[in-house]
Amino acid sequence: MRHRLPSTFIDILRPPTIGYWLKMGAIHWAARVFGFWRKPWPRATEDPEEYTFLDEAYSNYKYLKPILKPEKAVDVALSERDKSIMKLPPEFEKTASLTIGAAGDLMPAEGLEASKDIVFENVADVLLNVDVSFANLEAPVTEQQIKVSFTGDAAPIMGFSPSEFAAIAGHKGLNFKLLSFANNHAFDRGVEGLDTTDRIFAQYGIVPIGTPRTPSEYGRATVISTQGIKIGFVSATFSLNGLKPPVDAAHRVHVSRLSSRDDSPDLGLLNKQIADAKAQNCDFIVASLHWGYEAEFFPRKRQIDVAHALVEEGVDLIIGHHPHVVQPVEYYCTKRDPRRVAVIAYSLGGLGYRWYTAPHFSLGLILNMKLAKGKIDGRELTYIEAVNSVPVFQNIFLSYFGDMKIKRIEKLEDHLKEGEPSALQSYASEIRSYADLVCQFR
Repeated sequence: MRHRLPSTFIDILRPPTIGYWLKMGAIHWAARVFGFWRKPWPRATEDPEEYTFLDEAYSNYKYLKPILKPEKAVDVALSERDKSIMKLPPEFEKTASLTIGAAGDLMPAEGLEASKDIVFENVADVLLNVDVSFANLEAPVTEQQIKVSFTGDAAPIMGFSPSEFAAIAGHKGLNFKLLSFANNHAFDRGVEGLDTTDRIFAQYGIVPIGTPRTPSEYGRATVISTQGIKIGFVSATFSLNGLKPPVDAAHRVHVSRLSSRDDSPDLGLLNKQIADAKAQNCDFIVASLHWGYEAEFFPRKRQIDVAHALVEEGVDLIIGHHPHVVQPVEYYCTKRDPRRVAVIAYSLGGLGYRWYTAPHFSLGLILNMKLAKGKIDGRELTYIEAVNSVPVFQNIFLSYFGDMKIKRIEKLEDHLKEGEPSALQSYASEIRSYADLVCQFR
């Protein structure tokens, strides 16, 4: 089935004018010949207010040829990528524990209904059969007619129908516990999309992250308690793709300027939420960040600085999304508590990027973790006891009942076992090269 599908949206791009196509093609030709986009472009931005045609050309180029090399300072700034340091202190007395499954972007794709109770069947054990399951919902659920087009002159307006959402809400009644909705597509369908998504979340028992219902909730953490552990979630997206909510809905999405070309990242809103989580006596704080640069396999140095600052402010786990490709997971020994190791997942990629087959977009990561609450030196603290990064990829195939596309998320390791040939082995081997790049996959 894969060879009959587009590799990325570039394959179906409908440029607004011939001049647009010629100009874009000339820039891409120069980039290939002279190699000036083999590494991250220092002047790139993801901020719609700063976006130029050159930024659009850079973005489209990366979809075809993702950036595989980091900025010079990144390898030094990423303090630790070996998870063997993730251990509980020897004197720690555990009194409670819980498990977490976390993934990146859940993307809309027309016709997802056919994949219901199939899409997660091979990964439900690490993602959904846990105490706390989390992902980012990349588009609103809407009652409006959904028609996505890629014209080349603006970000697409996306959305899930309620029946499409049902396919990715969970597996056989085991739904996500929380979904982040603070992302750049949150306002794609206006206030109706926010309201419908909120209603559907309530119907499925899903806790929304990053979309306050009332002005008084803006800048507050979302707090849940389970298995005797209280977790606070803080959140922000870098933009709303230039869309402006009406004044009476300005509070509906947590937005912070995180990916500007010239301005420093604004951490005020995130720090306010961290303070609120502390005030509510949370045992553990998670930051959900929609940030970074699409199709780049390493974070920028300024992102690493932001992540370390948030951790020192009180965050224990960062779950990043938006780039649509995976980026390294860092195990960061905090200065505020020398025995604490925070986990920073700069980008978990996604669980399938629409119906496209490019290996770099098919790959995602699922974080499967265990938290432990207990006593040490007379204090009650919660640490990360264990973490496992599970590389997964999108498999698209035909149903037995006709030309109907089905999506299923596969564990990469299941298709790379020696002596056990798989129909997906060749495709999985392509994907593994990207996993090896950032995940130290074995």
